[in-house]
Amino acid sequence: MKKEMPTYNGTLRSHLLNVPECIYECSGICIFGRRIKSLVFSTDIAIIKNINTDAVIAVYPFTPQPSIAQAIMAVSDVPVLVGVGGGLTSGERSVRLATDAEDRGAFGVVVNAPLPPEVIRKMKPHLDIPIVATVVSVNQDISARLDAGADILNVSAAAETPAVVAAI
Repeated sequence: MKKEMPTYNGTLRSHLLNVPECIYECSGICIFGRRIKSLVFSTDIAIIKNINTDAVIAVYPFTPQPSIAQAIMAVSDVPVLVGVGGGLTSGERSVRLATDAEDRGAFGVVVNAPLPPEVIRKMKPHLDIPIVATVVSVNQDISARLDAGADILNVSAAAETPAVVAAI
């Protein structure tokens, strides 16, 4: 028997964005005791503040900056997984960004697909939060990322995402 949950929407917040109902059927993932079934992939503060997602994944195509991560975490009502580089930003800078993100309250750090596994290996001993490794193709060496210390995979392969997930 399905339980009915009382709901209150208010007047001013009745236009919030809602994740699809089917999200509630999945198991999700538990991070630090919080079940996360839905993530919003955004850095848009207005979207982050007005969506009923369980967490935010905040990555963007620019050099990661602690002030941007801090602004997103300050506005978000849910945990934030922060991008710490992987393209032009890599190596020791990504390690420093990851430790800074954890110090500022990030729930996890996200590394972009080009980041070498060696950087994940350097990052791992400094963090108590999960490292989320982005996978964009079945041609990536996923095992190397996991062996280096990646805890979670973020499959982001556009139309090929289902095929990549199936291959993993």
